[in-house]
Amino acid sequence: MGTDPKHDTEGLRLFDTGAHSCGYWPERTARDLVLDPHDPRLPQLYPLALSWGFRRSGDIVYRPHCGSCHACVAVRVPVADFVPDRSQRRCLRRNADVEMRVVPAQRTDEQLALYQRYLAARHRGGGMDDHGAAEFEQFLVGAWANGRFLEFRAHGQLLAVAVTDRADDALSAVYTFYDPDHARRGLGTLAVLQQIAWARREQLAHLYLGYWIDGHRKMDYKRRFQPLEAFTGREWRRMEPGDDA
Repeated sequence: MGTDPKHDTEGLRLFDTGAHSCGYWPERTARDLVLDPHDPRLPQLYPLALSWGFRRSGDIVYRPHCGSCHACVAVRVPVADFVPDRSQRRCLRRNADVEMRVVPAQRTDEQLALYQRYLAARHRGGGMDDHGAAEFEQFLVGAWANGRFLEFRAHGQLLAVAVTDRADDALSAVYTFYDPDHARRGLGTLAVLQQIAWARREQLAHLYLGYWIDGHRKMDYKRRFQPLEAFTGREWRRMEPGDDA
């Protein structure tokens, strides 16, 4: 398919993981479609894969591929058209004392300690409780991704880290962890708002938010960032408020 390595998908292999426990609905099984993790072109193919509804976890680029369930819908924000709603504007005002900076995706002891506190408070019993430095590196940094850490601090204290990938014409929100003692600040919402602002400053077209799941307590918040586009499996189309994709 041409000689441009950014668009050369000739010989690209995809693998079906087979059935495994669903990370969102424990009573269900799931399957994923995974790009060949040994393909040396992954860094170049990744932006294209994002546009196909894939996302990254560590060095794995995957997309849900369940036979009877289609609850996971890839979504992205067209940043030029985004306008924060009233609740999001309140979140920005509430965090007026927070300073942000983009730093290399390199683990620090401070970040690791915050990550472990977050997992203990938010995902106890979820299989990530014992994550240490090696798991941090594997899950959040990876070997080939063009990632950055967006740090949030108030009065010098690290409050949150938004792990963010930089693609050709977009940012991708990989994972955000924050201080559970400051949950009332709405740091997850703040992270998305600041990632949108970052993408806009760099004149990027989209912020990819991973998967939206209608009615899921931990995933449905993504719908509040409007306008929002959903991947149908063939194309991206704008979701209207109340749309079930």
